[in-house]
Amino acid sequence: MIHKFFPTSVYVAPLLSNPRQLKSFLKEVKSDVLKIRDFDLEGQDWSDSHYPGGYTSYSSIAELHQFSSVFAELRDHLDQHVKKFARTLDADLKNYPLSMTESWVNIMPPMCVHTGHIHPNASISGTFYVETPKGSSPLKFEDPRLSSFMGAVPKKPQVKDMNRHFICVPAIEGQVTLFESWLRHEVPPNTTQKDRLSISFNYNWF
Repeated sequence: MIHKFFPTSVYVAPLLSNPRQLKSFLKEVKSDVLKIRDFDLEGQDWSDSHYPGGYTSYSSIAELHQFSSVFAELRDHLDQHVKKFARTLDADLKNYPLSMTESWVNIMPPMCVHTGHIHPNASISGTFYVETPKGSSPLKFEDPRLSSFMGAVPKKPQVKDMNRHFICVPAIEGQVTLFESWLRHEVPPNTTQKDRLSISFNYNWF
């Protein structure tokens, strides 16, 4: 018998089940994202040095859910998804409830890249995709055991997802992707000719 232990879970779902409501909400969020980008001079300056070619409010306005009613509504929707995901992890939500601590804007123009990283001091992290042109860069996850592999068995050209060292999850407009914050991830270069817009966020129990 083969036992499969120590799985790594990634949650993917549309933010809202009603397509019409989702489309309307996406329009509101996009409007706020662009307004934030335009007046956040501090974030623009930081992005010039740390996020070449792109813009993020991570260093300047990283609590959007406390800044805007639209992002507060987004948090309320995300709360439900995070609870669903946490339950699949057997999280003790009764004694250790999760709450959003950070949320920020990411705008990736053509050829912008977000290198590999984790989210320290967080429990569950995720991304909500606001605008993703056809062919947008996926979210790429790295096997958390990768640094421990020694003499690993060579793989066939066609490999099951559970046996891959890297997995790419498509970036789809209106979709929520959640993962545990220790899971290393990156966004490859945006090879489209349009901006890729997303909202990233963290939830903590502590």
